[in-house]
Order: sequence, then structure tokens, then C-alpha cells
Amino acid sequence: MNRRVVSIATATVLAVSLAGCASDTSPFGLGGSGSHSSSGKPQLEMSGPEAIDDSRGDGIDVSQRLFKKSDVVVVAADNPAAAVTAGKEAIKRSAPVLTVKSDNAELIGKEIDRLGAKTVLAAGDIKTADLGDAKVEELEVDPESDQDAVRQIVDTPNKNSKHPVAVPDVMVTAETSPAAIATAKAAGAPVHLLDYPDPRITPETMKVAAEGNTLALGQQFGGTEYYAGASAMASNGELPGGGGLVFPGRRMIAYYGHPSGPALGVMGERPPKESVEHLQQLVDQYQEFEDQPVVPAFEIIVSVASASPGPDGNYTNEFPVEDYVPYIDAITEAGGYAVIDLQPGRANFLDQAKLYEELLKRPNVGLALDAEWKIGPGEIPLQRVGSAEAQEINEVAEWLAQLTRENNLPQKAFVLHQFQAQMLRDRDQIRTDYPELAPVLHADGHGTPDLKFETWNVLQEGLSDRWFMAWKNFIDEDTPTFTPEQTYREVDPRPWFVSYQ
Repeated sequence: MNRRVVSIATATVLAVSLAGCASDTSPFGLGGSGSHSSSGKPQLEMSGPEAIDDSRGDGIDVSQRLFKKSDVVVVAADNPAAAVTAGKEAIKRSAPVLTVKSDNAELIGKEIDRLGAKTVLAAGDIKTADLGDAKVEELEVDPESDQDAVRQIVDTPNKNSKHPVAVPDVMVTAETSPAAIATAKAAGAPVHLLDYPDPRITPETMKVAAEGNTLALGQQFGGTEYYAGASAMASNGELPGGGGLVFPGRRMIAYYGHPSGPALGVMGERPPKESVEHLQQLVDQYQEFEDQPVVPAFEIIVSVASASPGPDGNYTNEFPVEDYVPYIDAITEAGGYAVIDLQPGRANFLDQAKLYEELLKRPNVGLALDAEWKIGPGEIPLQRVGSAEAQEINEVAEWLAQLTRENNLPQKAFVLHQFQAQMLRDRDQIRTDYPELAPVLHADGHGTPDLKFETWNVLQEGLSDRWFMAWKNFIDEDTPTFTPEQTYREVDPRPWFVSYQ
């Protein structure tokens, strides 16, 4: 097969999936794309927000979604310098980018054929025999351009894209492949580089997601169903510290307790407003060691496990909603967050959670389940450390996610307490795929630093990366109690939620 190096004319491209008419409203409440954009170009046909996995990291999935044909295709060796060279050239020529890896040569060849490319631009050390019949021109790669390839490609201007279809705003992260980003930019898409794979991470990206359909590039966005659900919540308001996510975007320092007094925790040692003021002094100490906003929080025990059965025989005391309103009002008025905590005894977690639905309909109130106090028939609290099954926890998660969704609330913290493996034996079966919930694992063991660190490390074994870790400092039981500096500098990873008991 003959190979020739030629000069190349500007790429001519046609987009896939042109919209013939406006789509119906998506199942997540976002309208589909209209037939033409403000630029006069036909819009990319979409039924709602969409995530493209690009699981191989070679850009083929994105090329197939955004380009029907292209006279020119840019291919890059699998290294940052080649990616930057290819990306910038592709954006200039409105052409897709494909990354050649050790195991995808055949797929690259098929994609070049599908696009009908007449010319291939090659950046880096590539076996051109794998690129099909198109003419090949080699691009000169600057070896010094290998720093932060994603940022360089995102920052490359693309206002003069000749792509004939209007592509919506695109969300990417540092984990998104350079080929995927460059292909989106070559198609003329506005590209937003996020610190976390969720459109609710900043007020700015929330606004973009709330205004219309967007694309997300990379499997880190959780797939189309999750991403569309997250996008649908972008107009549900911000949380303290900014953005629509519980974490990341802020960290929380909490007092744990019950309004009845100090016996159940430090929160109840003072009236609501005084407790907030006292807590804020601690929050300020933590803020010295953290760039993200640190906000105050209360973790309020709303059902308290009991050694006596009580009138309903479930070994837990469910206090009335109105007992907790002053503390929730005080912490939210101070720009903080509240988590209500269930100690169910023999009761069912879901039944107890529903008793406090009125509180959970508030935007700044999350839910914690404490398996330590979940016991079976014939058992009494404190006789053993309790445990909970994934099935029961998932029932609560599904209910809370639906409550959040139906009431147009921002994401909620969903906290599970654990300090022994047996407390959550089938933890790997607990669902963490609700965009309405931020799963938090609260490691609340006490003792010496070595013992606490051992518990902390063991609990993270096999843990999905969807979980956010929380830490508890015991004022009396820890020996000694960690200072704010120790907590943030020595506990690894740094906890998103720190409570004091």
C-alpha cells in the first residue's frame, strides 16, 4: 500500500444525528434540543443530558457521536506531548482526534474508514500501516508541550469551528481523555473543565446544566442515567459553601448530640444559638488548614436507643419533630448543615425516617443511620454492637432519593456509621448510585490514635470511590483528642465530615 505525505485542505465535516425537529421533554424534566441553534446551525439531536463513556480513552466514542464524516482525522500517539499537538491541530481543522494505543489499532482503522477520511495527520510515533488507505502527513511534536495536556487543549480557542452542527456545552474533568476533549472542541462545543465529575460542582456549571442539555465525556460521570439525574437537580438551589453537591465543594465540622442535654453529646450542652457560636470557633480553626469552605453542622440524634422497651416495645425513643427545629433553624441560619441521626433499636430504619419526613424536606438536612443501635428480636441495646443489612439501608436510600427528587431539593448527605466490619456485613451491596444522595461512611471508633487509624484504614478496604469519609473526635474517650491541625494533616484521606462527641 503506497503512503504519501501531502498538504491538506481544511477538513470538511458532517455531523451525525442532525435534529430534524425539537425533541420532547426528557424524562428528567429537561427539554430536548431544538432544530437550530442561535448560530443558525442545526443542533445535535439529544433526548436529554448525555454521558459518553469513552472507556478506552481513545476518543472513538466521541468521534462516533459528534462526526458523521470528516475529510481529515488527526491521530496521536499515547503520550501528553502528542496529545497536545494533535488536539490543537484538530481544533484548528475542525477534525476529530483518535489516540492510538497498544490494543486498538484495528478500531482506529475502522473509525478512519467510517469517517471517510482522505487524509490522516499523525502526531508522535505511530505505525502508519495501521491507518488504512488515507494519505498520511506527520505532525511535528514539541516535546516541551507535555505539561497538563487536558488544560492546554481546553484552553485552545475554537470559535471558528467549521463543524456544521451546533454541539451543546460539554463537561470534562482531568480524567477525560485528551482525544475526547479535542474532538468536542473541534466540533465547536463550549468545554467546561470540572474539578469533580458532576455538573453541580459549581454555581456556574449548575447554571449551564439548568439551561439545557449538555454532554459529559468520560465514564467518571457515571453514565447517562446518573448524569441526567444530576443535571435535572442543577436548578434545585445551592448548599452552604456554594454548588449543589454536599461533597466536594465544602467540608463540615459538626457537633453531635441531642437537645435534652450533654449526656448524649456536646451539641446539647448549650442552647441552639450558643451551640452554633461555640462550634463556629472550632470551624474557624479548621479553616486555617483547608482551601475549600468549612461550614458548621449539627448531627442531631432524633431517635435514641433505650435499654427499656417503651410503650411500643422497640427499644428506642422517637422524639417529636418540634424538639429539633430550634437546633436545625440555628445551624442553617448560620450557613450550616444538619444531619438527623437514627438509633432504631428493634424498629425499622425506614419507618423511623418517615417520622421525620418534615425535617428531611428541608434543603439543608441530611440523614444518618447508626447501625450500632440496630438490634434484632430478643436483643437489647448495649448487649452487643448492632448491625444492619444492605437491603434495609437501600430501602431508606431509595425513599430518601425519591423524597429529594419529588421536592426539588439539592443533594442530601446520607451517612452510615461504622466502626466494625460486622456492622455493615454486606456493605458492597449498598447502593451509592443515586445522584440525590452523597454517601458518607462515618468511622466513629474511639481510643488511641493507633487504634483509630487502624479502624479508619480497615473500613476503607474495598470501599467504592463514591463514598466520602467522615471522622469522629471523642472529647472524653479519645486519648488524646486530635486537634484540628492533627485531624486535617494526619488523617488520610482528609475527612469531609468531622463530628465531635
